[in-house]
Amino acid sequence: MSNNFYQKLITEKHIFVMGILNVTPDSFSDGGKYLNINSATEHTFEMIEDGADIIDIGGESSRPGAEEVSTNEEINRTIPVIESILKQKPNTIISIDTTKSEVAEVALQSGVKIINDISGLSDPKMLEIVKKYDASVVIMHMQGKPRTMQENPKYDNVFDEVFTFLQQKVELAKNYGISSIIIDPGIGFGKSVNHNYDLLINFAKFQTLETPLLIGVSRKSLIGKALNLSVEDRDVATIILETDAIIKGAKIVRTHNVKNAVQLRELNNLLNR
Repeated sequence: MSNNFYQKLITEKHIFVMGILNVTPDSFSDGGKYLNINSATEHTFEMIEDGADIIDIGGESSRPGAEEVSTNEEINRTIPVIESILKQKPNTIISIDTTKSEVAEVALQSGVKIINDISGLSDPKMLEIVKKYDASVVIMHMQGKPRTMQENPKYDNVFDEVFTFLQQKVELAKNYGISSIIIDPGIGFGKSVNHNYDLLINFAKFQTLETPLLIGVSRKSLIGKALNLSVEDRDVATIILETDAIIKGAKIVRTHNVKNAVQLRELNNLLNR
């Protein structure tokens, strides 16, 4: 395995903080804030200064009800930002949040190291691209597509169904010769509030898949609906849920508030010396 990032991920006790950068006009928390290269690059450097280990860049909103964008539009939104960041800080670990193999390939050619696929490898060519560039891949579970996923999500047993889906996708990737795999149960993606909390309650069980776990709860509606909080008032509840996930085995925290997550990381280091 020549993937240096993944080697660090699986060998170090360190928790990795993934800062979110949405270069979209319509993401639920920061849509429209980072549409030009300068603002996106500046925010990235702020997150790196705050201690982010990874920057996750997305050019297509995955908020409930979001419409799909074309491959060309997604490339035009993300690649110039990636190139700007890496030109100035070439050692930055960047993840591309995409479901499209064409976008993934251009991003990997531009220096990205991780593919964050919220669709759980729905594009049949995605594994080919991951393998070709020796990238790491985040495999996430989502019921449906962002445009319709929250209309009426149903499960007989949400944990069992999500676990089985991820187990099958991990095996698929391994059979393709890919070993740099991260899994994400997809909190907020085609799940009701109760479904999300059922997954968080049982989060530790995902460790049996023997693959690093990513948690993404930052400012999501499972917090807003449970506590009647607006998006801008959800950071305290976010760090509480992130802390619980770390205790249950999460290795990567994907978050909007990098400062809070870095404090969690540092305290976790002190508590696990």
